[in-house]
Amino acid sequence: MPDATPATPPRSLSGMQPTSDSLHLGNYLGALVNWVELQERTDAFYFVADLHAQTVPTDPEVIRRRTRVTAAQFIAGGVDPERSALFCQSHVREHTEVAWILACQTGFGEMSRMTQFKDKTTKGQNANVGLFTYPVLMASDILLYRPDFVPVGDDQRQHLEITRDLATRFNSRFGQTFTVPEPYILKESARIMDLQEPQNKMSGSTSPDKGLLLLSDEPSRLAKKVRSAVTDTDGEIRFDPESKAGVSNLLTIHSAMSRRPVAELVAEYAGRGYGDLKKAVAEAVVAAVEPFQARMAELMDDPAELDRILAKGAARATEIARPTRDAVYDAVGVLPAQR
Repeated sequence: MPDATPATPPRSLSGMQPTSDSLHLGNYLGALVNWVELQERTDAFYFVADLHAQTVPTDPEVIRRRTRVTAAQFIAGGVDPERSALFCQSHVREHTEVAWILACQTGFGEMSRMTQFKDKTTKGQNANVGLFTYPVLMASDILLYRPDFVPVGDDQRQHLEITRDLATRFNSRFGQTFTVPEPYILKESARIMDLQEPQNKMSGSTSPDKGLLLLSDEPSRLAKKVRSAVTDTDGEIRFDPESKAGVSNLLTIHSAMSRRPVAELVAEYAGRGYGDLKKAVAEAVVAAVEPFQARMAELMDDPAELDRILAKGAARATEIARPTRDAVYDAVGVLPAQR
């Protein structure tokens, strides 16, 4: 990504679903750390994707609570609402309005080829129409803001490609309307693996509770999970993800939390036992998570202030989204409403 200039910073946009009561350490290091860095040099827009969360049957009160929790976690993780627009997807109605127009430009076959729909339904998720057309709403989320860059993980590459295809197709048919966004593939500062199954990535949907370091866990529980992390029997502390996945994962976590190179840690713990390493990892995790939890508590104790922040972000987002919606409607021939 080129350096931003103060006069014309590039725009970036990203979102996250409110599908759990807590982010885990992998979410934090894989997404939020990058978001915080991006807000320093881009005009950043971050949203809670509460409409996307409707593809999974969830109790309404749970969705409402998790929406606030997710927004609070963004802020506690370092997203600054004064620099970045932080808002709920549902609070900017242009997301769904433009999604309908884009859906009418999307082939059934294109949606049928989306691998995430196949993967999720194969694993038993309800095959509803919303899940099937999820990539179209995601395209609308992105294209509304005409961003230069979209931070995405490897698992979202296909969705961004359909977004780029739809933007190019729309522009070709109706004239230049959308910016065709470039992917900004997130560079994970650390690839955090499951503590119990270290050959698998830490995941809120597939990892057992003992394998997850939840940012909401009590410090004592975080330490207990680290102490019970799977290692191996040879007793040597070295970084070798292939043959020593558990030990390598502990070293990665320590390095990410303490900001010390893995090689330095390996040298420090040479000849020492796994217990010493686990103790140090637990201390590093707790030291990093405690300020996050304190900020979370402040935010959740004042829901009115949190809602005010989201409303302010939605107003700022609408200033960008509405002119794009109007341009899209005009391009396809929607008669403007008289007010």
